Amino acid sequence: MKSNNQNDLDEFKRALTMAMRSISKEDELTVSFGAETGSVNGLKARLPLPNKSMSSKQLNSLRGEADSIALFIAHHKEDVSKKYLPEGQKAREIFNSLEKIRCEAIGSKEMAGVAKNLYQMERTKLKRKELGYTKKEGEENFIEALNYIVREKLTGEVINETKPTIEAWKDWIEERAEKTIDNLSNEIDDQLAFAKIIRRLIGELELGDELGDEPDDDDNENTDQDEELSNNQEEEQDQNDESSDQSPDSSEMDMSDDEEIIQSDMIEIGDEEDIDNEELTKAIRNQGAEENKKREIPYRIFTNKFDEEIKALDLCELDELDRLREYLDQQLQHLQGAVTRLANKLQRKLLAQQNRSWEFDLEEGLLDVSKLTRVIIDPTSPLSFKMEKDIEFKDTIVSLLIDNSGSMRGRPITIAAMCGDILARTLERCAVKTEILGFTTKAWKGGRSREKWLDDGKLPAPGRLNDLRHIIYKTADEPWRRSKRNLGLMLREGLLKENIDGEALDWAYKRLQMRSEQRKILMVISDGAPVDDSTLSVNAGNYLERHLKHMISKIEKDDTIELVAIGIGHDVNRYYKRAVTIVDAEQLGGAITEQLADLFDENHNGKLGKKMRLVS
Repeated sequence: MKSNNQNDLDEFKRALTMAMRSISKEDELTVSFGAETGSVNGLKARLPLPNKSMSSKQLNSLRGEADSIALFIAHHKEDVSKKYLPEGQKAREIFNSLEKIRCEAIGSKEMAGVAKNLYQMERTKLKRKELGYTKKEGEENFIEALNYIVREKLTGEVINETKPTIEAWKDWIEERAEKTIDNLSNEIDDQLAFAKIIRRLIGELELGDELGDEPDDDDNENTDQDEELSNNQEEEQDQNDESSDQSPDSSEMDMSDDEEIIQSDMIEIGDEEDIDNEELTKAIRNQGAEENKKREIPYRIFTNKFDEEIKALDLCELDELDRLREYLDQQLQHLQGAVTRLANKLQRKLLAQQNRSWEFDLEEGLLDVSKLTRVIIDPTSPLSFKMEKDIEFKDTIVSLLIDNSGSMRGRPITIAAMCGDILARTLERCAVKTEILGFTTKAWKGGRSREKWLDDGKLPAPGRLNDLRHIIYKTADEPWRRSKRNLGLMLREGLLKENIDGEALDWAYKRLQMRSEQRKILMVISDGAPVDDSTLSVNAGNYLERHLKHMISKIEKDDTIELVAIGIGHDVNRYYKRAVTIVDAEQLGGAITEQLADLFDENHNGKLGKKMRLVS
């Protein structure tokens, strides 16, 4: 990797893939590159994209992620994991992370090179995280501390950078589960025994209510039961053979007896069903009434204590942002021609509206030489003058609001990031200010807001029940060159979670309201309806959608702001009056620039009211 040519990168990728197949003992394993962190789905692995500027430590960290995935494939059995997996969110996170550490510990003890790579991988991850919180300031750090304590116990390797995290929780954890953690190291080669100890550990750490029902330990009994079942089936088969030799009269008599029994059972069951149906009908009516009541409850927020409005730079280390930006630039290469042509079209339209014009036949100003012939023909005619005047061009700002939800993962979010980049550059050349915003949540399934709701006694119809994360990729007054690296953050896999569109729209709308520009355009890029499992599980099913429609109606009634939406793969015309639906994500760049070009047209009104389906 010392040379900087592409051949070295390709050779490194091939070597990494072969090493993973060897460690995992799976020749069918396929490896792709371009993620933020390593991930695996069956026999498909995905790794961060290597680049020519990576240091030896960064390369070892990447090898560590590859080794971690390969070891997981080699030593993890999904059926065992499913059987013992807890129900609660925190308990599941602990269970899955400790099982991953178990697989890594096996490889660390068997291969010194793998141990070195995994060690460097953990050190690299630590640079991306802000650790060292106390129990009161950040209870989510408890799981982080537990992972490092168990890792040290299983591998014997100490990572000095983890001390602040571990020290904050070490006494609390060891006081409750020190012996159980020691037992883990004795069972790293037995996933089933290891899983049982993890469940016991979770209970000792005061998370027993998240374990769910205890799985049946019937592994040894199953064999005996299978043998008994086999014997019984053989006996039944013999009896069936004997019954086939019986006389017709006896078989008919047996049938009639059976029919009488069945009929008597049906009568009794029928009576019970009449009673149950009445109660069921009442329950359904009551349930329907409750659901209608929920639907009438106005939108509210359970707590905004854990929400955040944050700059992209504060969510990621600079070296990682540079790597993600480099990956974005690589993706831009093959689309650059088509999107740039559309961007130039927009630029020409904007600049054409800013062209100056002239006023003629004035008494003073610049001499109009085109009218000198009149003086020659009639010397008494006065000289004609002209003066340059500026055409009225409204000072404009465009706010691009991008859905950063999990469903945008992959190609859609990559295209959205590309278009944000192209738009910012193009509009800046045309003296049109642009801001780029993103919206998601801080956690899946509710985060700390839901935990507070549970602690407060599960109040009915609590309203929005998740921690919002609103991201500022580029402010309107910030030049593109300073913020271009921020757009790479959208490609960070851990960023994309759930989407609460209504509040995001309100946030972007209020930011535009505070601007002094004469013309304000809000453009939304989304792939469908708002989704947040935590909120929808305790409120009416249309709770978030109803709030989104309310916010859209409010903004569309405001004459000072123009609202337009682009739906990726989903029709958003049912929400927005001005909308375009993209069937192919590759055409998003064209859609944005075409629609902006229409918006800047003097006669743009009504043009976006029609749905456009862009197909290849």
